[in-house]
Amino acid sequence: MHLQGLKKRSSWVPDTAMVLAAGHGTRMAPLTDTCPKPLIEVAGQSTLDRILDKLTTAGVPRVIVNAHHLADQVESHLASRTDPAVTVIREAEVLETGGGVRNALPHFNDQPVFVINGDSLWLDGLRDSLHRFSEIWNGDEMDVLLLLYPFARVLSWHGLGDYMMDPDGRLTRKPESHVAPYAYMGVSILHPRIFADAPHGAFSLNRIYDKAEEAGRLFGAVHDGLWYHISTPADLEEANRRFSQGHVPDTPYV
Repeated sequence: MHLQGLKKRSSWVPDTAMVLAAGHGTRMAPLTDTCPKPLIEVAGQSTLDRILDKLTTAGVPRVIVNAHHLADQVESHLASRTDPAVTVIREAEVLETGGGVRNALPHFNDQPVFVINGDSLWLDGLRDSLHRFSEIWNGDEMDVLLLLYPFARVLSWHGLGDYMMDPDGRLTRKPESHVAPYAYMGVSILHPRIFADAPHGAFSLNRIYDKAEEAGRLFGAVHDGLWYHISTPADLEEANRRFSQGHVPDTPYV
């Protein structure tokens, strides 16, 4: 589902967001041995602060941030943040992405929420991306809406893409050993009802996405700006280089 050309909703955005910041970020080692991955800076600012700034611009007043790996650093970093209002949930054990969101359900008031990976780094296109993304949400048809990026344009992708999308925006996971046209950016809107019957403890959000897909209630929207997939120190170095040269690629997109 491409964002441009769609029927516009009101200026509604979720009033709560969750930023996932509890992971160990092992592929970013050794940097993450001493610093949580969301606090690693790109072009002088951490990805966590960039996300919170975007949520503030979008008008989201409440943000939940989970923390486990080097949680003291996450809490200390956010202690002085007042806009948006941030609540940190410390996880005593690793809950992974799905378990972390399930653990935060009491904060969501049974309403749709943004769920954003703490290392997701994107630049807006024609308009504020979170507003444009929210305009796509239709709770009558959707349980999960994922923000996607054209696979061919992804910088430093370590995989074969994630999803196929039909003309209505409904998603299916790519077949094994195939290349998918879209990569998931780590930005979503989901309704807490999709966690009905979800297990306690650690599990991946992929389990939730697959459940929504099976019910025909997993949808996607394509981002029209830029996105940097930063998984390794080499990816970080390349992202910093791109920022320094105004995001101009070495080879223009065809």
